[in-house]
Amino acid sequence: MPTTFHEIPRERPLTPLLDRANTPDELRRLGEAELETLADELRQYLLYTVGQTGGHFGAGLGVIELTVALHYVFDTPEDRLVWDVGHQAYPHKILTGRRERMGSLRQKDGIAAFPRRSESEYDTFGVGHSSTSISAALGMAIAAQRQGSKRKSVAVIGDGALTAGMAFEALNHAADVKANMLVVLNDNDMSISKNVGGLSNYLAKILSSRTYANVREGSKKVLSKLPGAWEIARKTEEHAKGMLVSGTMFEELGWNYIGPIDGHDLPTLLATLRNMRDLEGLQFLHVVTKKGKGFAPAEVDPIVYHAITKLEPINAPAKVKAPSGPKYSSVFGQWLCEMAAHDERLMAITPAMKEGSDLVAFSEHHPDRYFDVAIAEQHAVTLAAGMACEGAKPVVAIYSTFLQRAYDQLIHDVAVQNLDVLFAIDRAGLVGEDGPTHAGSFDLSYLRCIPGMLIMTPSDENELHHMLTTGYQFTGPAAVRYPRGSGPNAPIDRELSPLPIGKGVVRRQGKGVALLVFGVQLAEALRVGGTLDATVVDMRFVKPLDEALVSELAASHDLLVTIEENSVMGGAGSAVSEFLASQGTLKPMLHLGLPDYYVEHARPDQMLAECGLDEAGIEKAIRARLKG
Repeated sequence: MPTTFHEIPRERPLTPLLDRANTPDELRRLGEAELETLADELRQYLLYTVGQTGGHFGAGLGVIELTVALHYVFDTPEDRLVWDVGHQAYPHKILTGRRERMGSLRQKDGIAAFPRRSESEYDTFGVGHSSTSISAALGMAIAAQRQGSKRKSVAVIGDGALTAGMAFEALNHAADVKANMLVVLNDNDMSISKNVGGLSNYLAKILSSRTYANVREGSKKVLSKLPGAWEIARKTEEHAKGMLVSGTMFEELGWNYIGPIDGHDLPTLLATLRNMRDLEGLQFLHVVTKKGKGFAPAEVDPIVYHAITKLEPINAPAKVKAPSGPKYSSVFGQWLCEMAAHDERLMAITPAMKEGSDLVAFSEHHPDRYFDVAIAEQHAVTLAAGMACEGAKPVVAIYSTFLQRAYDQLIHDVAVQNLDVLFAIDRAGLVGEDGPTHAGSFDLSYLRCIPGMLIMTPSDENELHHMLTTGYQFTGPAAVRYPRGSGPNAPIDRELSPLPIGKGVVRRQGKGVALLVFGVQLAEALRVGGTLDATVVDMRFVKPLDEALVSELAASHDLLVTIEENSVMGGAGSAVSEFLASQGTLKPMLHLGLPDYYVEHARPDQMLAECGLDEAGIEKAIRARLKG
């Protein structure tokens, strides 16, 4: 049984066995009897390294034994191992040559928070969004068949990822192409079955064995010669298994379901994986684990310990935090409760982001109006469309990067029908250590081309509060995009009053240069404006654009500078240039935004500096243009 820890070690632990297993090849040289001790050392080392860097926590602790078993049984990297979701993969990184680099996890120029093909040959598929592993592993299995290769493809899907439709699309398609692959379901919240124990483990060994497979295939050859006999036998077997285990659904899709088994029982894992490795066709192993396993506080509260921040040294002086306002997500959560109290038509929808989007209070106060659809962004958007058809006022709380998955539904199901759906788009712009897969880099670009869409970019907490009301009362689809983190502590007017649609506000009157700000860079722009005696405008609306104000600024200034934390290609600045071009107005322009490459993980301030969106970068870019 794994050792249970109650504190995160602050000193590097002694790991004599782990020191001998820097790669899977070295791991496979260890004796099987040594693996449980190795797993304990790996768990303790993971606790230590995440304590040093911060990062995802509970999911990795839950797959220690599974990770060891997979790399011990399969010939990785020749056998393809695909992780889903990616924050399960820290133990995998430690066992695949990156143990000494774990201290750089999620830091600038360090290793990534998720599997990445460019980082290691063991990272067979890049992971950011969930529910991609089965499709990717199926593609690899098909490619192996075409190449005449015997290499295996293994998808490890867990942490709620099986709730997404994409996963089931892949499960269904795999039966059509008769691929050879294994899917391991890491069921870490008992969401499918609680039937785990001695009998289940024993049955898994029997049903996955070569003897059972040979008997089954022999019976198939004999019975297939009798009309209907094999189909009757197959159904009988399926229903008999269904009485003892919970995989009837997967069996119906054409998969050989084994499990559920205890994902922390290494001998059972090893025996079952060995058996299934040698079976032909579609294999599905259901493994039940405990998120946060081996760290008592995380076992009790896996949500709180989903991720942790870096531990400070015990004797370190207390950091003096600069005063800041509430998180933007908290402002949204409070507004949602306030608006719900005024309008019973309001419905809140989230694709598994209750805590991240700050919907906890709303879910407790209005459980009948709160809908967590799990990791199913497409369904979330069309569900909102259906509600809006019947007079409800749905609010979809969704991260910018995750809304990309529901783009078709946003257009066809909401916008084309001009339905009243408000999108509260969290994590817009750069998000820091989680890197480019989680950055909200493109929402202004992909939203502003949709006819009839209202798009707003608040510059502080109060603006967010008013824009949410504006979008809620708007007739048609509306979006408010706001960043991760806290605002500048602007006083919030608690009245649920809308803003004049399509109207920007001049925050500082200057001359020569006009800074047109779309979003939270307003504070930096105001400081630069003071230095350069420039006009600074809070544009507020990307669509409809305040065309009258833009025309006025173009007529009275020598240079227009647009600032946005969105891809500079096709973003809000492009909207300004497009409008001026349509009017035949030629005006020197400078567009500041996210560059045409993926900005790598780092602290948010480092990322903004790299993109020239901090105060120094904005001033430097303007001075260079003026000089030129």
